[in-house]
Amino acid sequence: MTVEARQAAIEALYEADQRELKEAAEGLPARAARMVTGVLEHQTDLDRLIDAASDHWRINRMPVVDRAILRLGVYELLYELDTPAPVVVSEAVRLAKIFGSEKSGAFVNGILAALVTRLRSSAPPVASNSPLAAASDSPLAEAGGVPERGEGEGAP
Repeated sequence: MTVEARQAAIEALYEADQRELKEAAEGLPARAARMVTGVLEHQTDLDRLIDAASDHWRINRMPVVDRAILRLGVYELLYELDTPAPVVVSEAVRLAKIFGSEKSGAFVNGILAALVTRLRSSAPPVASNSPLAAASDSPLAEAGGVPERGEGEGAP
């Protein structure tokens, strides 16, 4: 995916979050549109993974731009398997440094680095109470499923 497509996807995801839109891919380049649509379709699962990997920060408390970048990064790690994980993390950090706060780059790097091994390698099986337990061919199932709210470090 080109840098421009990622940037367009982040801008669309930011707007979708701010305006509480369920669709935001209209008028985007094909690759960016596919990513935005995928993030919005899987947002609940992506948010759970981000929550589980973050210490002391729940997704709803994160800056909107950081949320958009993290959602796209986790989506890419799960569903865009042709893109190497280091590229996903590097591009997410680069965008966080451009669009986020002074600390956004390190924050995004920390969350995605915590998820890379889990999402791109062997992991424990899906939780039996997860709606994804039956979908064994799902990238989330292969990644160990979506953690329950409260699982993971830093859960309140």
